[in-house]
Amino acid sequence: MRHVPYYPDEDSKLRASNVQVRRGGNCPNTLEVLQQLLRQEQGARLSDRVMLYLVTCLPSRNAPATERIIESFGVDTSVDFSRCIFRDENEEPASSYIIRSSATGSRTIVNYNDLAEMSFDEFVATAESLGSEDAWFHFEGRIPATTLQCIQWLRRSKPKARVSVEVEKPGREGLENLVAEADVVFFSRSWAEVRCAIAHFLPPKASGNP
Repeated sequence: MRHVPYYPDEDSKLRASNVQVRRGGNCPNTLEVLQQLLRQEQGARLSDRVMLYLVTCLPSRNAPATERIIESFGVDTSVDFSRCIFRDENEEPASSYIIRSSATGSRTIVNYNDLAEMSFDEFVATAESLGSEDAWFHFEGRIPATTLQCIQWLRRSKPKARVSVEVEKPGREGLENLVAEADVVFFSRSWAEVRCAIAHFLPPKASGNP
């Protein structure tokens, strides 16, 4: 993220007032929160009953970017990365470049992702390797068609599994189908503002004769 005093004009030069580099991603962030909650519940020790897995596409195992992502969870992390799908032909992860204007508070986001997305077959192979029948699967609603296939497979093959999904962009086609299939849904603010109807109640009329 680059903090700038104002949004720059095209083909201009502007000095940033601050630069921040963070690991992002809805699923990694969710795992980070779960890891913290487990630490609080168990004190300094993590529960042996709860296993946390990150299942996502990453660059090559030996890529410096992959090492930075894994290290960002901390040396004592309880997150298991063995089920990640490593794309050996890639060196860079999915990333976002954010320009934040101090003048208006606006955030302009430029995304980059050269990684091939996870396929349905790759998900099935990974889910079967976990073994547990009552696991909780959390999905990002980025590719609704593939995600819907994965959820429907879970309903057939692991009926005891719980499913949650994160829904962000209100204009993305197919997200409503994920909402209908999931047990728990996390809505973004933009989705709530655009897609959720707001009921307006008029005050009751005064009683009595005119």
